Amino acid sequence: MATLDVNPQRYQEQLAEKVERLNEMFSDYNVPELEVFESPEQNYRMRAEFRIWHEGEDLYYIMFNQQTREKYRVDQFPAASRLINDLMPLLIDAIRDNDSLRRKLFQVDFLSTLSGEILVSLLYHRQLDDEWTQNAKALKQRLNDEGFNLNLIGRARKMKVVLDRDYVIEKLDVNGKPYVYQQVENSFTQPNGKVAEKMLEWAVDCTQDSQGDLLELYCGNGNFSLALAQNFDRVLATELAKPSVVSAQYNIAANKIDNVQILRLSAEEFTEAIEGKREFRRLKEAGVDLNSYNCHTIFVDPPRSGMDIDTCKMVQGYQRIMYISCNPETLKDNLDILSHTHNITRFALFDQFPFTHHMEAGVMLDRIK
Repeated sequence: MATLDVNPQRYQEQLAEKVERLNEMFSDYNVPELEVFESPEQNYRMRAEFRIWHEGEDLYYIMFNQQTREKYRVDQFPAASRLINDLMPLLIDAIRDNDSLRRKLFQVDFLSTLSGEILVSLLYHRQLDDEWTQNAKALKQRLNDEGFNLNLIGRARKMKVVLDRDYVIEKLDVNGKPYVYQQVENSFTQPNGKVAEKMLEWAVDCTQDSQGDLLELYCGNGNFSLALAQNFDRVLATELAKPSVVSAQYNIAANKIDNVQILRLSAEEFTEAIEGKREFRRLKEAGVDLNSYNCHTIFVDPPRSGMDIDTCKMVQGYQRIMYISCNPETLKDNLDILSHTHNITRFALFDQFPFTHHMEAGVMLDRIK
């Protein structure tokens, strides 16, 4: 993880620089005025990971400067949630005094929520035994007695010990309505909880006048699918990662939403299925008839690499396209194709990653008449 200069006094300055940079990047397109969604100035990251440095009888969290590879000690991390910062010193103090828990520990990962839950993963360069498990259970109980809602995981090579579950339950507020999300260790989740809420509200606003069904690619744990379901007759969503699909099914049930269907397919596989190039057993087993859907709108939230050319061309077949991007460079590449058939009608910057060069962008496109 890179060093972060989290200076709340500089927040508006760094945000203004991103606004200028994003507007400049897309100046060749006829974009509307940029909608800017700010982050909290500190304690905005819901997850963090630290290496552990052993020095004699002492041990502490460290991070590395990505440019110089120089290590530096971290006792508090202002970018991380208040919950992570509150737990950090108590956890390391308890581990420092326990040989079973500290021996060959090399990394600690935190996953926290706005809802008050936190998951800690302890990573080791040794196999974990019954003694470790008993000490870890005692540690978990001790920290929960101090007011934390914590679960604990131990990891070693080809080994995972879960006390008592490997996920947290997040609750995001979207226009006054709470949505429940299972977030599993080592699966993708939005890192900035407050900005994630703003992204959901923006997506709901963009599609509030929609008709028919929604097709969603790269749906993850159903983060957007559930909030968007209110604006469509049905939602058909695809995701390749099996743990994310399992979480999405959990989230559909937890939120009592009955018009969302999740398919375990990649975007490339779905393109082949919708174009009739291949048949997929997973579609038949799920009882899904793609021809029964009346999708005028498609929503995509691809990985940093963006969409491949074939998927871009398939996406062009829809009247409305909503695109969330964690990499404006590949968004721009995809827009070189999409802009031949669609106009950009909404343009947004979500400051998911304050004090870094990373930008999260959103565009809404309507087919050229």
